[in-house]
Amino acid sequence: MPTERITFAGHDQSELAARLDLPEGPVLATALFAHCFTCSKDIPAARRIAGRLAAMGIAVLRFDFTGLGHSKGEFANKSFTSTVDDLVAACRYLDGRDLAPSLLIGHSLGGAAVLKARAQIPSIKAVVTLGAPFDPSHVTHNFADALPEIARNGAADVTLGGRPFRIGKSFVDDVAQSKLAPAIETLDAALLVMHAPLDDTVGIDNAGDIFRAAKHPKSFVTLDRADHLISRAEDAEYAADVIAAWTSRYLDLTPPAPPPGAPEGIVRVSEADPNGFLQDVNAGPAHHALADEPLAYGGTNLGMSPYGFLAAGLGACTSMTIRMYARRKGWPLDHIWVDVTHDKVHAQDAGTTGGDKIDSFKRVIHLCGELEPDQRAKLLEIADKCPVHRTLERTSHIQTELADKA
Repeated sequence: MPTERITFAGHDQSELAARLDLPEGPVLATALFAHCFTCSKDIPAARRIAGRLAAMGIAVLRFDFTGLGHSKGEFANKSFTSTVDDLVAACRYLDGRDLAPSLLIGHSLGGAAVLKARAQIPSIKAVVTLGAPFDPSHVTHNFADALPEIARNGAADVTLGGRPFRIGKSFVDDVAQSKLAPAIETLDAALLVMHAPLDDTVGIDNAGDIFRAAKHPKSFVTLDRADHLISRAEDAEYAADVIAAWTSRYLDLTPPAPPPGAPEGIVRVSEADPNGFLQDVNAGPAHHALADEPLAYGGTNLGMSPYGFLAAGLGACTSMTIRMYARRKGWPLDHIWVDVTHDKVHAQDAGTTGGDKIDSFKRVIHLCGELEPDQRAKLLEIADKCPVHRTLERTSHIQTELADKA
């Protein structure tokens, strides 16, 4: 899963740090992930969900809210409204890259934020909440002992999750005034509510309130024994799988059609990515493949390399030629596979004349079935008669050996 480390301007122009997790192939949709009150974009649940969605063709932007993780700005100036505004700013960034999001995912207070932000993001088709509160002011129970000091002095230092934070009165006042019911009632998007019955941070009753306030289409899925942070790998994987399956019903994840085929008898290779090496390969009107280079060579590794296609041609032709001969002879050949490797070697090492390096292909042929030794030997001989072998051998050295009997 390719990941870009990026920054964009938040609600107050502070630089927010983000990761954009991209599919290996074309981007079919984009999701925006909002983390919990004092978490970060890199919590295990966020990583696993992003990875699972990227495998489906969905790009996922996850970022640290103002004053958290690697983002700049002051956490003490943070409010629920500013969290919503940061989400809208993230969507503006995605819009600028032609990646307008169609899916919002929010965990805990981030879940409340995505419900609130939906009205300002017209491209959204589906919303997912994980352990979200129905009332944003619910978060203040995490520092209830400090509320008198905050009211008296305008701010207080609190410890949350073992880390110090400074909470301002503006934050407390803002969450107290923020009501989700109207936003949920007019969500105008499919809603998936996920919550653990044993969540001791945000009680399960919150999920019921969110679900009842929403209009259809809406779904509820229990997270069983998961904790509030969904910290266990198996719980995060389960959540990721459910979100992926549910999302496919509401987002159009149809891959783009390949380019028009080439005329019969023509193999047409056309550039698919002018910034890399990705190529569309059309063999006649019916067959399409991708060619690329590995990541180490500056490609995106979305298809075989040119030499990979060459080796595949040799292996396929070898297997077909052996099968054709064994079928004609009526020999008990159950299955064939051919392993092909390619390298550059000195001519003398390949047993040919000249001092320059030449291409060397090595084939290992696996023959399965109750074949007699002389039949196996004959099939090895026939392998050298495959047309691609003969074409390559005029300018390349091809070494062939038979694998041990399976």
